[in-house]
Amino acid sequence: MKAAAFRSIGGPEVMEVMSFPDPQAGPGQVRVRVKTAGVQHYDCGLRSGWTPQGVVIQLPQIPGNEFAGIIDQVGEGVTGFQIGSEVLGFALMNCYAEYVVVGIDQIVNKPHSMTWEEAGGLTGNGQGAYIALKAIGVGPGDTVLINGAAGSLGAFAVQLAKEWGAKTVIGTASERNHDYLRSLGAVPLTYEEGLAERVRAIAPDGVDAAFDTAGGEGLRAAVDLVRAKERICTFYAYDLIEELGLRVVRGERSAARLAELVELHSKGKLHIHIRETYPLDRVGDAHRAIETRRGRGKIVLTLD
Repeated sequence: MKAAAFRSIGGPEVMEVMSFPDPQAGPGQVRVRVKTAGVQHYDCGLRSGWTPQGVVIQLPQIPGNEFAGIIDQVGEGVTGFQIGSEVLGFALMNCYAEYVVVGIDQIVNKPHSMTWEEAGGLTGNGQGAYIALKAIGVGPGDTVLINGAAGSLGAFAVQLAKEWGAKTVIGTASERNHDYLRSLGAVPLTYEEGLAERVRAIAPDGVDAAFDTAGGEGLRAAVDLVRAKERICTFYAYDLIEELGLRVVRGERSAARLAELVELHSKGKLHIHIRETYPLDRVGDAHRAIETRRGRGKIVLTLD
C-alpha cells in the first residue's frame, strides 16, 4: 500500500509517500480502505520528535490518527460491520495510508449525509473538544471563554458548549473569522492585550469556564477571569500549566462518544468546516498549513 511517512525527525519536508506491506485484519478487527484522513497538530508533533506517553515510534513511521473509509476485510469474530460498510474512526497512528486496521471499538458507521472530508476530520478535534468541555463542567447557563475558537478544535468546542446549554460563548479569533464565529453562536473578540477587560464588558457577571486552544493572552485572561481553576484547561500551552496552577486534562477517545458527535452532525447541530484538502503526495504542504495556526476549520488528506 501507499502511505505518507517520515524516515527521520524533522520539519514537514521529511514527510514522503512510501510503500508498505498491506496490513491484515486480525480477530475483532477490520481493515478500512481509507478515503480521507484528518491532519492534526498531534501528527506534526510526532514528526517533530515529540513522543507521547505509551507511544513507540518506529521509523519509517506513518502518522495520522483519524480516518474515514470503506471496510474491505473483516477479521474473525467481528459483528455489526461488514465488507462495504462506510465508517469513520480513530487510531493513535498509521492513518495516512491506503489501508488501516483497527478494532471495532474504534469505528462507527458514516451517515450518508456526511461527506468523506467531514468524516475524515471529525474524530480527533471533535472528541478532544468533548473531553475538554466535560472536564471543565460546561453546562446550562454557563458563560464560557474559548481561546482560538475559529480553529477546528475551537469551533467544535463552541458548538458543543451551545448544544449543552451554555448561555454565552465568547470566542477569540482573528477579525477575519468573526463572522464565522457568529454563525456558530459565539460572541467574537480579537486576541489583543486587554482581553480580560473586553470579556468583562460582555460578561459582567463573570466567566464560568474556559478552554484554551491557542495559549498566550487568551489563556492568561482565562486565569484572571475564571474563579475556579479546575474549570480551565488548555490543549495548547502545556508549558504554562504548572506556572498558572492549572491541571492537565486527558481522556481516551471512544466509539460511543464518536457516535454521539455523528448523531449531532446528522441532526444539523454540529458543523465541520473544511479549510482545505490535500492529496497524499502533498502531505508536507498539509503539515505546513496546519502549523501556521492560521485559518478556520479542518485540513484533510484525500486518498482517492
